[in-house]
Amino acid sequence: MASKTPSLFLTLTFLSFLALIFFYLQSTSTTTTTPPNTQNALPTTQNSIKVYMSPLSRSLNYGLLESYWDLNSDTRVGSEVDNEIRKTLLPKHSQKSLPYPQNPIIKQYSAEYWILGDLLAPEEVKGGGSFAKRVFDFREADVVFVPFFATLSAELQLIIKKSVFRKKVEENEDYRRQRMVVDLVKKSEAWQRSGGRDHVFVLTDPVAMWHIKEEIAPAVLLLVDFGSWYRFDTKSSNDNSSDLIIHHTHVSLLKDVIVPYTHLLPKLHISENQERQTLLYFKGAKHRHRGGIVREKLWDLLVNARGVIMEEGFPNATGKEQSIKGMRTSEFCLHPAGDTPTSCRLFDAIQSLCIPVIVSDNIELPFEGMVDYSEFSVFVAVSDALKPNWLVSHLRSYTRQQKDKFRLNMAGVKPIFVYDNGHPGGVGPAPVNGAVNHIWRKVHQKLPVIKEAIIRDRRKPPGVLVPLRCHCT
Repeated sequence: MASKTPSLFLTLTFLSFLALIFFYLQSTSTTTTTPPNTQNALPTTQNSIKVYMSPLSRSLNYGLLESYWDLNSDTRVGSEVDNEIRKTLLPKHSQKSLPYPQNPIIKQYSAEYWILGDLLAPEEVKGGGSFAKRVFDFREADVVFVPFFATLSAELQLIIKKSVFRKKVEENEDYRRQRMVVDLVKKSEAWQRSGGRDHVFVLTDPVAMWHIKEEIAPAVLLLVDFGSWYRFDTKSSNDNSSDLIIHHTHVSLLKDVIVPYTHLLPKLHISENQERQTLLYFKGAKHRHRGGIVREKLWDLLVNARGVIMEEGFPNATGKEQSIKGMRTSEFCLHPAGDTPTSCRLFDAIQSLCIPVIVSDNIELPFEGMVDYSEFSVFVAVSDALKPNWLVSHLRSYTRQQKDKFRLNMAGVKPIFVYDNGHPGGVGPAPVNGAVNHIWRKVHQKLPVIKEAIIRDRRKPPGVLVPLRCHCT
């Protein structure tokens, strides 16, 4: 028995030595193998996105801002604040530091102003805080940004001559600007190289670039939601085989980025939060177009409910003060669809620490995957919300502890929905944890899809077109 022990020991030692050699060879082989096409591989640790700006005329961005402030006045609802700025603020400021319109109808779509301001800020001023790094050769860029203030262009036309807004006529200056932008961009070598799939347009207003949507469909579109685009696609589609099919020939979460509205109400710090007496609050127009039918039904159900305040209101100074008070003294803030699935009301509620109650079966939200809205919002199916007494009973079932946790989570995510960089004229580095940097991070996530679409497009035989339903990639 004793004589067998050394033999067993030597055998086990030899086997262990062979196992170590095998592991070493496998490890060496794994770490030294070079994957194919490494020059096309996207670095997994990249902490920025390289952006080239299309060389558009100043008249298509800051020139539009100058035209807006040069107006004698604007008679629309909410314009009182801008009319006052024209009298007092502007004479003291140079054209290089013009603010974006403060009229809430326009301000809510101000992403175009802050994104361009970040890109124009010198790198030495940014100090590494901006996720987007501007490059001056499109061949070095990940994406090409088109610096057109599409929202401001549309709003100017609606102020000056609304009657021609939807017509492709010479008097429609917005249409002429849209045409100018698309013609310039599509003639560029950058567009022709990629078919426009790596170009980025800011189209926050649902009516921005109304007439040329189909021509820029391959590009990355920064949108507040897909509401008006889905309707546009469905009307233009010849495929009527099923009402359940969404004809997203122009927009898709695969290529596009949902961005926040600009919040209109001031931020409330969690330390300033006080006792909230109202259960549920809503302020806005009862009657809206298209998807607003649910809002009207909800209004009739809730208007006389105990602990609920439903106020008809408009985006003027008085309405703003009422909204501040209502949102800061209510536990929950109602968010039903209007003309489109979302509105700036959601982001006002978040900044006011009022728990959003989102009544929608089909809504797109900014930065999903980076933030979990269910941690600070209540999502309700339309069918449940329209049951008599159901919504109020459901909201009353939340405990104080649950509501406090919602509010604490909300306080943590508030910064990512903020655009303002605090610099005159908007030219300066974006807040590190703010909306602009999160938008570029989302665009960065699309790069593999963009690259795949470009490669697929190049290998097709001449004359072969991608079916419209495939424009989503």
